[in-house]
Amino acid sequence: MIPSEPTLPVSTDETSLDPERTEDGVEGAAGEQGDDRDAAGGADREAVRRRRGSPFRETVELVVMALVLALFLRTFVVQAFRIPTGSMEDTLLVGDFILVDKVTYGARVDLAVVEGRLPGLRQPRTGDIVVFRYPLDTTKDFIKRLIAGPGQTVEIRDRRIYVDGELMSEPANSKHIDPRILPSSYSSRDNYGPVTVPDGHYFFMGDNRENSKDSREWGFVPKDHIKGKALVIYLSWNPDPTVPWFNLFAKIRWSRLLGVVR
Repeated sequence: MIPSEPTLPVSTDETSLDPERTEDGVEGAAGEQGDDRDAAGGADREAVRRRRGSPFRETVELVVMALVLALFLRTFVVQAFRIPTGSMEDTLLVGDFILVDKVTYGARVDLAVVEGRLPGLRQPRTGDIVVFRYPLDTTKDFIKRLIAGPGQTVEIRDRRIYVDGELMSEPANSKHIDPRILPSSYSSRDNYGPVTVPDGHYFFMGDNRENSKDSREWGFVPKDHIKGKALVIYLSWNPDPTVPWFNLFAKIRWSRLLGVVR
């Protein structure tokens, strides 16, 4: 609270005034009042300065607030990822930078005092493109397309995918790079199952069918490994080493910017 200005006492006893020293007395009172005002003003400025803090301190506070906000958004709302491999081609390309929505399925909370998942808007569905922790090494994050959920039966016959006995349509940008169809006795790539997905688990595959390590090889993904749903491509960087990095018009794949991931 800023202190109010001091008020000098006023004497009502006229006989106490010395006519010969009245002028000097007034000068003394005015001088004392001016000193008191300067002191009060200095105290006010000091109080304001203390409240505001130094410019360095204000900068540090803003940086800390920004970091806390960024951490909150990254943990509970949205997180950025880069696509490092071609297992989801041609839906996602090497060098795509995507934003992953954590609100739809409910953000995973892994804190020292609490673990669990916040309530989501809905459960993961067949066809969603999902980021999850790799079951065999949870320090790594994978991105694949969800094929079947808990209680559903999945089967692959000569590359055709059946979920609960119904043929699943191929995603628009999925692809096959190997014309051979391998028997189940040799590989689970083209012929697999039928198997029923256990409760609390999901079955995933990459859109680049012959160039993807997925549930056909390492099995089901627990629900608590799921991080979020791929949302949008916010940047796409051409990894071709023959194109110089400073040539932005060639390095950035402009047509892919802000593309919705489907």
